[in-house]
Amino acid sequence: MKILSELCKNANISVPRLSKILSTNSSVLYSRIKRLYKRNLIQKSTIIVNEPLLGINVKAVVGINRDPKLKEEIHIALLKIFQIISISEVTGRFDILVTISATTLEELHNVVIKQIGKIEGVQNTETFVEMQRTEKERIFTT
Repeated sequence: MKILSELCKNANISVPRLSKILSTNSSVLYSRIKRLYKRNLIQKSTIIVNEPLLGINVKAVVGINRDPKLKEEIHIALLKIFQIISISEVTGRFDILVTISATTLEELHNVVIKQIGKIEGVQNTETFVEMQRTEKERIFTT
């Protein structure tokens, strides 16, 4: 669990550096990390992009209610929209929540109204624009 917590902070950390932090032999860490991948506890290492430097300044979550008969078709149509970065089927007030990254509020508006809103079977949407975000470090405990 300590290995997972440290790798969540920095997946690019060297094993020798990690061994110093965890007070564990490097060869032991290599084999434990390999086992974490083998057991599929670690599925991939990734990067975090500084989106504002790319001009991506608007994030939003859009709740969608849909016709249940067109579930698959709506999902396929949503996957084709470039600005949608995740799609989740949920319980509660909405059937689907999508996360959108856009460069401007105007682009967000166009995605919601001109693209999502025109998908056959989408009954209504509600948009929640992110005002501020605080990332919390993941810590795994035993």
